[in-house]
Amino acid sequence: MTIQTEKDIKIIDDLFNDLLDHCQHINEPDDMDLIKKAFRFANEAHKNMRRKSGEPYIIHPLAVSKIVASEIGLGTKSIISALLHDVVEDTEYSLEDISHNFGEEIALIIDGLTKIAGVFDKKSTIQVENFRKLLLTLSNDVRVILIKLADRLDNMRTLESLPRNKQLKVAGETSFLFAPLAHRLGLYTIKTELEDLALKYQNPKVYHEILQKIKDSEKKRVLFINKFALPIIEKLNEHRIRYDISGRPKSINSVYSKMQTKKVKFEEIYDLFAIRVVFEPNPQIPEKVQCWNIYSLITDIYMPKPERIRDWVSTPKANGYEALHGTVMGPNGKWVEVQIRTTRMNDIAERGFAAHWKYKNNGQGESELDKWIKRIRELLNNQNSDALEFIDEFKLNLFESEILVFTPKGRIVTLPKNATAIDFAYEIHTEIGNKAIGAKVNQKLVPLSHELASGDQVEILTSDSQRTQREWLEYAITAKARSSIKSSLKAETRIRSESGKKILEEKLREISLHPNSRIIKKLVDGYDALNKEDLYLKIGEEIISLDNIKKVLKRNTKNKWIRYWELTYGKNLQRGKKIIEEPKKTIKSDPGKTVVIREGIDEPGKNYRIAKCCNPIPGDAIVGYKSPNETIIIHSSNCPTATKLMSSHGNLIVSASWTSHKILSFLACIRIQGIDKIGIVNSITNVISHDLNANIRKIAVETHDGIFEGTIELYVHDTKHLNNLIMNLFKIQGVISVNRVEAGK
Repeated sequence: MTIQTEKDIKIIDDLFNDLLDHCQHINEPDDMDLIKKAFRFANEAHKNMRRKSGEPYIIHPLAVSKIVASEIGLGTKSIISALLHDVVEDTEYSLEDISHNFGEEIALIIDGLTKIAGVFDKKSTIQVENFRKLLLTLSNDVRVILIKLADRLDNMRTLESLPRNKQLKVAGETSFLFAPLAHRLGLYTIKTELEDLALKYQNPKVYHEILQKIKDSEKKRVLFINKFALPIIEKLNEHRIRYDISGRPKSINSVYSKMQTKKVKFEEIYDLFAIRVVFEPNPQIPEKVQCWNIYSLITDIYMPKPERIRDWVSTPKANGYEALHGTVMGPNGKWVEVQIRTTRMNDIAERGFAAHWKYKNNGQGESELDKWIKRIRELLNNQNSDALEFIDEFKLNLFESEILVFTPKGRIVTLPKNATAIDFAYEIHTEIGNKAIGAKVNQKLVPLSHELASGDQVEILTSDSQRTQREWLEYAITAKARSSIKSSLKAETRIRSESGKKILEEKLREISLHPNSRIIKKLVDGYDALNKEDLYLKIGEEIISLDNIKKVLKRNTKNKWIRYWELTYGKNLQRGKKIIEEPKKTIKSDPGKTVVIREGIDEPGKNYRIAKCCNPIPGDAIVGYKSPNETIIIHSSNCPTATKLMSSHGNLIVSASWTSHKILSFLACIRIQGIDKIGIVNSITNVISHDLNANIRKIAVETHDGIFEGTIELYVHDTKHLNNLIMNLFKIQGVISVNRVEAGK
């Protein structure tokens, strides 16, 4: 039993006073008294508990409450709920105690935040089921989600005290689910920090390299921002606009994503930071007009880049985000992004959902955020999907890049990027989707698989005779479309199965037989069905014809097991002898320990396998996933498949590291570009084969308009070997860029 020391009590009191200082928006004395009461209650409940770091547990609820109060801007009940959010889960107090002391509303929020106990679906994990329960509260009180995001943010801020495999699990969940969820609810600042912290633990080397480069360039950045902003400040002052102007660098994860997407180095990213102008609008003039006026003033000073205008004041993002973004040519030939917002828009961008409701005008109808929450509720009502399927469908609803398309009558429909005509059909109405046969996009006939673009006008063509097609699942990407298609297919399967059962019963009556277990078993064997349900379905789908039913029933089935063994092991099997297959030996792994990947990992008897999806090589940050047969599958830490596994199967994730590899070679792929000249390919292959002793597996080079580009697959020992090779290729005259890419891409 641990007791709070005098030092602990001093720290706790200081943190609570700091929380109160951040509750300045709470003006009622009774509300402040309730917050103090909740703190005393939580402090007493957790007084003998400590975190993994060794600090008193109450520090965590205090930190979560401060995030809720200051970074999200929620009110009294949310702050109290954050203080009490772990009391029911971790102590002897019950929901009834919470309800008695703080009211039913807070008890309901705590219930939503309390984890489920008991046995769960073996195919899923506790985390997934908890996430589903958490989202069920969305239909009642979105504050539960906001407090949960605050809880996750504090957990990520204090993740260093956990073992490596737990860090990977929590970071994987965060990047896979919680960061996109924060984005969707408009909590941009929290989303950005969650992504950066996830990268810090999933790929620490990359995180610290980019962080250091941003720090190293800070002085130059400040000087540049001041030089860039000075003429804008003079112009805004001249027009008597009340404003605040600031410049901030892109987040570490954003920089890394751009480096990966564009296949460029840190130094080649031109928009490393953005200038933000936040102004106090004149209530007599529409905000949109004022945003464009300021943009016009800025483009009087700097030349704009027309294709880089993002107008989210006319059509806000689905999460409520509003701003006008433009890119202009600044001093020294550098492109600079400028973001223009009113104070209201900035509040919504920083605080998301909470601020959205503060400014909402109920007379204006549903916002895009309201519509999204309605879609989530529909998804939650589908009780047929298992937990992992639910998570996949939920992820589809967290789309970050949206397109706006129009119905024939001009109604705007928001869909994720890469959505197809079938997604649009189901977004309009489930029955329209079920009966869709094609579409007209901008008056041109297209198939249902046609990918839509922003600004398209879409008309869905339907037929009463149409039935839901399984192939639609190959190109439907929205959760609503996929869920509706699956439900419709299940319903049709059930109808056909019932029809097949009736057909069989009628056929048996014609030959004076009544269906029983013996007859059904003979028919299942005779028609090579899996079971009776499969038999009914195949009859209903007319795959099985019952014209020869008498012959099938008379067939001798005594050799059934012989046929089974012949099908399984081959016709030359010697009958009467038992065949015992010796089980494969596997090496048990402890999830808490780091798995060291040694030379010879692909030799028989070893229980490691390199994942084909990302093909990591020694030196890459890696993580292991323990498959059902105990084999450890090694993924790159930033592999999308690994991220999903860390989120959905966190208990099967093991930390992994490389040992030295000087004997083995690993397949890597590089993309190379440059100025075409005679002998350039020969120079490249000489550097690879002769200077650095790397074997080339495949090379493909194309030239056009004096430029060459190509991909080379080659075998290297580790990342150091590969980086040396890339540096040497850069020395070849004419080579402009060399980047590592995934093999086969």
